[in-house]
Amino acid sequence: MLYALYEMQRASLGPMRAVASSALSVLDHPSNPWLPTPLGRMTLAALDSFEHTTRTFKKPEFGHTDTTIDGEMVTITEEITKSLPWCDLLHFRRNANRPNDPKLLIVAPMSGHFATLLRGTVEPFLPDHEVYITDWKDARDMPLSGPGFDLDDYIDYLIDFIHLLGPDVHIIAVCQPAVPVMAAVSIMSAREPQAAPASMTLIGGPIDTREGVTEVNNFAHSHDLAWFENTVIQRVPFGPRGFMRRVYPGFLQLAGFMAMNLERHIDAHKAMFLHLIEGDGTSLAAKRAFYTEYRSVMDLSADFYLQTIDSIFIQHKLPRGIFTYREDRVDPSAIQRTAMLTIEGERDDISGIGQTRAAHAMTTNLPESKRQHHEQPGVGHYGLFNGRRFATQIAPLIKSFIQAHG
Repeated sequence: MLYALYEMQRASLGPMRAVASSALSVLDHPSNPWLPTPLGRMTLAALDSFEHTTRTFKKPEFGHTDTTIDGEMVTITEEITKSLPWCDLLHFRRNANRPNDPKLLIVAPMSGHFATLLRGTVEPFLPDHEVYITDWKDARDMPLSGPGFDLDDYIDYLIDFIHLLGPDVHIIAVCQPAVPVMAAVSIMSAREPQAAPASMTLIGGPIDTREGVTEVNNFAHSHDLAWFENTVIQRVPFGPRGFMRRVYPGFLQLAGFMAMNLERHIDAHKAMFLHLIEGDGTSLAAKRAFYTEYRSVMDLSADFYLQTIDSIFIQHKLPRGIFTYREDRVDPSAIQRTAMLTIEGERDDISGIGQTRAAHAMTTNLPESKRQHHEQPGVGHYGLFNGRRFATQIAPLIKSFIQAHG
C-alpha cells in the first residue's frame, strides 16, 4: 500500500513539474528582462529547486569513455561479459594491448544505489587494470514469473564470476558485499583452493557489526526480523515489470539514508538554492551531481534484504561461526591462498571502526605476509571509495597490494 501511495504522489506531481519546467525555459532565457532582478532570480531558483527535488532519477551512466595510459588517451567500451537474471558482469574494455595488467572485479553493493555509485571507484584503476564490475538489476524490473534472489544467490553469482575471470583475479568489495565476498572466497578455498582469487580488498564492510557500533547497527539490532518484513517490505505496484514482486523499495532506503544526516542534507539544499540565486554555477553543479547520483535508487529483492538483515545485522552469523551457504557452514579459516586487505574510515558512520578489520580474526590460517589493514584518516563512509582521498591515497594503496600479491 505504501509503495502504491508513493507512486500516486509521484504521478500527481508530474503536471506541476511540467509547468515548472516550461516556466523555467521562459524565465531563464537571456532576453528575459526580469532575469537579472532579485525577484526574477528568486522565482527562477524556486522553480528550479522544485523541479529538481520532485524529479525521479533513473539509473545514471558510468560515463567512462576513455582513460590515459602512458600519456595517451585510450577509448573505453562497456561490454557485458556475462548476463545473469539479476546481474550483468560489466567490463570496461580498453582499446589497448595490455595483456599483463591485473584483472580486477569490483563488487558493487546491492543496498539501494546502482553500481554507478562506484563510478569514482572504477576510474583510478582503468589505466593499469582490466576492470569488471557487478551491475545489479533493479528488483522492480524483475517479473514475478522469473527467478527469485536471496543472499545465497548473491554468493552463487560471485563464485560464478570468479570462475569466469580465473584465479588470478583480484576483488574489491565495497561495503555490503564484504560479507558475501568473504563467504564466497571461504567456500572456494575449502572446496577448490586453487580456484580462489589472488586477493580481496574489503572496504568499509559489516563483517562484524558488534564492533564500532553505529546508529545503523543499533537500529537493525533493536528490531526483530518480523518488524522489517511487516514494515518495509512492499509489493511493486502496477506499472513496472516487477508488478507484485516483494521488494524493499529504494525510496524507503533513500529516506533512511537521508534521515541519518537530515540537517546536513537540509543545509546542502539551502546552499543549492542560494547558488541558484547568486548564479554560482560551479558550486551548484558539484552539489547537483552528488544528489543526482545519491537519489538514483533501486529496489531490492525482499528475500535478499531480509536474509542480509538477519544474518549480518541481527544474528552476526559470520563472526559467530554460524553463517551458512546452501546449508553448509562457511569457514573463513579455510582461506590460505587469497591475500586480504581491509580498509576502514576514521569517520565512517555506516560501518564503524573495527567492523571490517574483524575479518582478520576469522582468517586464522592466512599467513601474516598475505594480510594488511589500513585506517584512512579524515574520511567517512562515502570517502572510502569516492573522492580525492580515495583517488590519491586509498586507490594507490590497493594497487600496491594487488601488485604485491599478483
